[in-house]
Amino acid sequence: KFYIVEEGQLYAKKGEDRVMDYKSGDYFGELALLKNQPRAASVVVESAEAKVLSMSRLSFSKMLGPLTSLLSRQATTYK
Repeated sequence: KFYIVEEGQLYAKKGEDRVMDYKSGDYFGELALLKNQPRAASVVVESAEAKVLSMSRLSFSKMLGPLTSLLSRQATTYK
């Protein structure tokens, strides 16, 4: 699935390393969908609460398909 953070603070970790921080308006999960691979990191809620919107692979492809090149370029900045 593809996720968009609506409220709260989250972070991604690989093993014990914290590799990315997320806040309202940020998104994650696109790498697994774009590359058709298993997730590369786990996402953990850091704030008391969080609300995320989720999108299935099919919806992601239908709605964001034209943006895949932009999402792929952004993905090169990930640790």
